[in-house]
Amino acid sequence: MSKIQFHIGLITISLVSACKTSAPPQQTVTEAQPLVEIGKEQFSIDDYQDSYNKNKFASDSTKALSPEEYLPLYTDLKIKVLQARSEGKDTTLDYREEIASYRDQLAKNHLVDKDLVEKLTTEAYDRLKQEVRASHILVGVSEDASPADTLEAHRAAIALRGRLEEGSDFADMASRFSKDPAAKTTRGDLGYFTAFQTLYPIETAAYTLPVGKISQPVRTKAGYHLIKVNDRRTNRGMVRVAHIMVTVDTAGTPAQKESAKTRIDEAYAQLQAGDEWNLVVEKFSDDRESRKNGGLLPLFGTGQMVPEIEEAAFALTRPQSYSKPVLTMYGWHIIRLIEKRPIETFANMAPALRKKVVTDSRGKVIEQANATRLRKKYALQEAPEQWKLVAALADSTLRTGKWDYQRAVSADWSTVTLFRIEQRPYDALSFLNYVKRKQTPRPKDASPEVVFRRHYTDYLTESLMEYERDHLEETNPEFRSLMNEIREGVLLSQIMEEQVWQRSLSDSTGQRSFYERNKERYNYPERALATIVTAKDTQTLNSVRKSLATSPYKLERKSKELLFPVNSVEIGNEQLDALTDLYIIMQKNADYVVEIAGYRSADEPEITSSTRVRNVVKYLNARNIPILRIIEKDYGSFRQSAEPERNRRVAFQFFSQSKSDVEKVYNADAPGAVTIREGYFPKSDPLLAGFKWQTGEQTANASGTFTWLNVAKIDPPRAKTFSEARGTVINDYQKELEKQWLARLQEKYPVKVNAQELEKVKR
Repeated sequence: MSKIQFHIGLITISLVSACKTSAPPQQTVTEAQPLVEIGKEQFSIDDYQDSYNKNKFASDSTKALSPEEYLPLYTDLKIKVLQARSEGKDTTLDYREEIASYRDQLAKNHLVDKDLVEKLTTEAYDRLKQEVRASHILVGVSEDASPADTLEAHRAAIALRGRLEEGSDFADMASRFSKDPAAKTTRGDLGYFTAFQTLYPIETAAYTLPVGKISQPVRTKAGYHLIKVNDRRTNRGMVRVAHIMVTVDTAGTPAQKESAKTRIDEAYAQLQAGDEWNLVVEKFSDDRESRKNGGLLPLFGTGQMVPEIEEAAFALTRPQSYSKPVLTMYGWHIIRLIEKRPIETFANMAPALRKKVVTDSRGKVIEQANATRLRKKYALQEAPEQWKLVAALADSTLRTGKWDYQRAVSADWSTVTLFRIEQRPYDALSFLNYVKRKQTPRPKDASPEVVFRRHYTDYLTESLMEYERDHLEETNPEFRSLMNEIREGVLLSQIMEEQVWQRSLSDSTGQRSFYERNKERYNYPERALATIVTAKDTQTLNSVRKSLATSPYKLERKSKELLFPVNSVEIGNEQLDALTDLYIIMQKNADYVVEIAGYRSADEPEITSSTRVRNVVKYLNARNIPILRIIEKDYGSFRQSAEPERNRRVAFQFFSQSKSDVEKVYNADAPGAVTIREGYFPKSDPLLAGFKWQTGEQTANASGTFTWLNVAKIDPPRAKTFSEARGTVINDYQKELEKQWLARLQEKYPVKVNAQELEKVKR
């Protein structure tokens, strides 16, 4: 199906008031002259101007159409939409559901205070530039506690602050009085954190207090917090590391713990002796996931990793350097630095930050600001006396989330109006059902009256938001214009699908006939069947050429070897990890072929190496890797290794039927280092610039890029067959069908243009 742009804009009517006189005011309406009349429909200059402004680059992104040049596009589009409406396409259930879906999505963007979101986004980015270390003491009280309990907690927090100001030790007071469950261990220390890593009120206090100062009580859902800022530092950015981990069972015996320490020390000693990192990882690391990838861990920043690993990682300054063994709650680690990245620019981070500020705890600020705005925007009339009647239904079951109301004979709650929004009444029964639907268990100190009132406030706010959502077209010209575009765009898409797109795709006879009438349009120029390889240096280029010399292509990629005990041929747990890796690689790369090479020690029976190979093949076959994708090689006791245990191995080498796989392997560590293109190329193709137009191999070096061209043959110009030209034929046939259809519609909907009004359109 072809893709189209929505071209239709907002339709507006201008009313101009008359000047004042001493007589009773009278209004004179100046009727705006329509710019275009299509059939019986009239379209204003405002509608045309809006559509023109949005689509004047529709034909050429570098050159704007003039108002006169855009007019045929505008009228043709309007004619199609009028025809769709005349056929009732705007009354179908599918159309209404599609428009409702678009409306729901678009309304979300127009119900948020964008200025506030932008302000919070900028604030968050500014905070991300710094990391704060702070401590806190929590005086617990739920957000739904009674006013008396809330006041008591606030007074307790003020009293604690007074003692701290007088010189009491903050850490000691936190361990004694804080209701934070971790306080006994952490002594109130929150460590270093940055934006989005703690609750917004705590974050705000930490970022606004000077170092060493203690905040006034800060309210969160959990209660009142006293915040003390201990330190500030510049954001250290993000870091990527690899690690070797030897697990330690915290409940293990001293001997087990000592054994773990011995293993990590042995790993460290081998690294110090010059052993390759990946080999040491494979041999020692207990982290099965990262072990598959040289111990690599995801990129992380402050507060996103256990503190010991975090500090060890940021302490390393040179890529590929590694730490001494570090103990964490999980075990012993050796940390190797891969890369460090500074904090990204605001332009790069802003889209993700905007999403975060809406969804994290600062989203409450946005909700409260929106509630205040809506209360001011719409005429709201609350009924205090009616609320008193309803509020009497609150009871202790609100704490357990099992509250229900009893419909007394004397109270028909559907007739009791709690409030009105712009004279629209909202009855008590709807609110009571809302409470039943939304209630959840609350803390033991929650007050039923406070919980019930909170439900009322939330219901009122949601009702205001729903009212605004339902009336967005009336109050928001931008949204109204956008919805008009979408409504007409959907109609246009539906009728084009029916009259043009589907017909052109399904009418094979019409396609063939169109091709026969216009054969001269569809030709191939002189073309070369070639392979073109580019690389950053001649060594890589020659390596790629060598890989492509024979098919299947040998890849610079291998999988872990299987090592077997003496005379053993069975697949055991020690071999399964490597075989699982091999299977995953083969499953993910459909064009891969794997060479399985078996070896044996000179003192093992001759059949040993071939049996090892056959057992690996059986493993792969059982997992639906066919024999056609496997090459078996038995090297026996030849090619003996300097490492005796490697003489009892099965090794793997990958090949592929696809040149794109060769490209992927070379780009795995250096994206964009190699490109491989193959197929037919016309003489004018920029990739062939600087090369002779002849068969055979050629190389070139331009601006540090090395290129190898291998032309297999040069085909002379010729006409395309129908199957070769079919895609282009269908596009051209669509245009002809649309042209014929439009000609019929233009007879049905004659167009009249007011030339004087057209001159008023602003470029």
